[in-house]
Amino acid sequence: MTEVRQRKEKTKETLPGKDSLDCSETPLKDNGCEMTEEQACQESEESVLAKENLDCPRTPRSKTPQCNSKSALFQRLAKLFFGCLAAVTSGMMYAMYLSTYLERKFWFSSRQELEREITFQSDGGVYYYYYKQMLEAPSFQRGLYELTCDNRTISARTINVIEQLSLYPELVTSFLYQITGSQDVIEPIYFYIGVVFVLQAVHVTALFVSSWIMSGTWIAGMLSVAWYIVNRADASKIEYAIPLRDNWALPYFSCQVAALTGFLRNNINSSTEIFCYLLVSASTFTFMVIWEHSHYVLFVQALALFLLDSFDMVQTRKVIDIYIIYLCSIALGYFAQFQNTSMLSSPLLSLVAGSVLARYLQQNMKKGPVVARLMKIMLHFYLVFTIAFTFSFVVKKIVPSDSGHLFKLLEVKFGFNTTTDFTTNLLLCQEAFQVPSQDLFLRLTQASVLPFYILVLLVCIVSTVQMIYRRLSGEPMVTNPRLEDGRIGEQPEVIYHVFHTILFGSLAMVFEGLKHLWIPYVCMFAAFGVCSPELWMTVFKWLRLKSVHPAVLALILSTAVPTIIGFSLWREYFPRLINELSELQEFYDPDTVELVSWIKKQVPVAAVFAGSPQIMSVVKLCSGWTVTSLPLYNDVDLLKRNENIYQVYAMKSAEDIYKILTSYKANYVIIEEAVCSEMGPARGCRVKDLLDVANGHVVYDQGDMYAFSKHGRFCHEIKLNLSPYVNYFTRVFWNRSYHVYKVNTVISFQY
Repeated sequence: MTEVRQRKEKTKETLPGKDSLDCSETPLKDNGCEMTEEQACQESEESVLAKENLDCPRTPRSKTPQCNSKSALFQRLAKLFFGCLAAVTSGMMYAMYLSTYLERKFWFSSRQELEREITFQSDGGVYYYYYKQMLEAPSFQRGLYELTCDNRTISARTINVIEQLSLYPELVTSFLYQITGSQDVIEPIYFYIGVVFVLQAVHVTALFVSSWIMSGTWIAGMLSVAWYIVNRADASKIEYAIPLRDNWALPYFSCQVAALTGFLRNNINSSTEIFCYLLVSASTFTFMVIWEHSHYVLFVQALALFLLDSFDMVQTRKVIDIYIIYLCSIALGYFAQFQNTSMLSSPLLSLVAGSVLARYLQQNMKKGPVVARLMKIMLHFYLVFTIAFTFSFVVKKIVPSDSGHLFKLLEVKFGFNTTTDFTTNLLLCQEAFQVPSQDLFLRLTQASVLPFYILVLLVCIVSTVQMIYRRLSGEPMVTNPRLEDGRIGEQPEVIYHVFHTILFGSLAMVFEGLKHLWIPYVCMFAAFGVCSPELWMTVFKWLRLKSVHPAVLALILSTAVPTIIGFSLWREYFPRLINELSELQEFYDPDTVELVSWIKKQVPVAAVFAGSPQIMSVVKLCSGWTVTSLPLYNDVDLLKRNENIYQVYAMKSAEDIYKILTSYKANYVIIEEAVCSEMGPARGCRVKDLLDVANGHVVYDQGDMYAFSKHGRFCHEIKLNLSPYVNYFTRVFWNRSYHVYKVNTVISFQY
């Protein structure tokens, strides 16, 4: 202020006619308005000062703005550093927890190789077998060739295993194991499991980042990880079977969702947008190549983006950019999976084609009054889905696809059709295709995630509906909303996750197997809402809170509430986690170990085994012998094989079973006591019940179901060692769980 006064006094000395001005308070007339001489003098001084300011730049009065900008930059960098450190640390600690838990559960370090491999249940064992085969091959190129022309896995059939099983994870892992020189450092099985655990760490880190981006605080990321770990049994399949495709693919999908969340934001710079776009592209392609069902998951995501664009809640160019990624990923995936026709007939491609063509036909869809725009949107929906269904129908007529059994399954599931088909009914009896039980919601409620998720979702839905109405009314999009505005629905990334979680949640309410796609984002979405000041401010705006400043209270609650939740989770579940890591469990299956040991010692290498797909997976993994079928459900021929081999548990004659086994060139058949004498609570879902229905061996009497046939159940009759069963089969091995019979090449009739 002293400097300004000195400059004013100097200016007064140089003013023209300054001496003739008497700065007294004599009133002057200026356009009918009174003005004192002192005011006139002051205005003259200010005009000269303004002119000086234009002629020569003003020197900064202080260094405060520069210091403030440096301080703000330092705070942002510190926040970014500690947030990234917390995200990486969370992922690493989760991977370490999984490793310790696996050791405590299976005792890997003290087991033999055979006992370790048996822990890979169901189809997981098949994937690990090909990882071993790649390591045993003389060269990587030779191993790759053998996988593309494999005639040692399934009898009487040559298949491309890479295309059939999506074996790219095993190819990459075996390649890394060899080129990194890990042979002398770590065993192959530990390297394989370690890669899967690293991907699980990436999965958790991506959930952390998604919640952080949406809420603006990494406290939300910590809370989402805590909720995920507490609900890990329902959020992941890693504890069930490590090599499953889900455990390889879903981490890439979570990375794609995190990058997409950042890409959809309005207030990001161009370099960040490009980085997010590249990450979305890479993760989408990888996800599509690894998992054969990935295009169905991306179809649901594309549907969420389609709704986002239809209601004009995101920049159109960004949705088009994502559509381009989908198209490129489908094209590259089609060739990477050896011209897999399911890519061309996928609903994702049909939806993108319908959306692009409908957009071309409707140029002015987002203009006009409310009613007109609403009618245009309804017409747009009709056009998109009509074009999509037509496109899908034409493609399926031109390009044959194996997805017919899937649509038949959905028809029966939703009650549009009934069937006695064994494969369809067997799949519908699986837990993955059942409606979720009440225990799932009870567990989520006890972990406190479900109540907060419902509350956050309701607030976001109401705010989104308000935003849709404003957009239809012609109000422009707010690209950078303030905290005081209280409009959580103005953020495109939040609206996307609202649609995302509603769509996947709806599917999870029908198929329990899809809960692994929904529950991780339940944890992430609930954590975002609890920690978001914008969401709290939205609620306070609706309540018209006046006693306390809403913005201050929103900032306080967005920190206090997650802190209280985190403390309660730590108090309730941390002792349980420590208990799990300290408790020694034991997974040991002596009967299966005995069976596989006998096969490796007593059976010729060229022998072919028949049995249920699950036991065939174990035989293939642990011995390498050829089998008649595998637990794969994306191949019609394999599904038919499974149904035919399962006839050993039906009411069939010895001659019928013999013809079936010899048609697949089987030398041995394994009968499982657990399947033959199954006494499960769900009577209609036992394998022998489904076979009786499919074979027409069922009689209904006064509402009760009875099985009737002129032949006894094969798996029971063959154990009696009576004719004609001993004419066709010879028992060569048995224990409490398994009976192995050799298929006689020469039939000897004994009476």
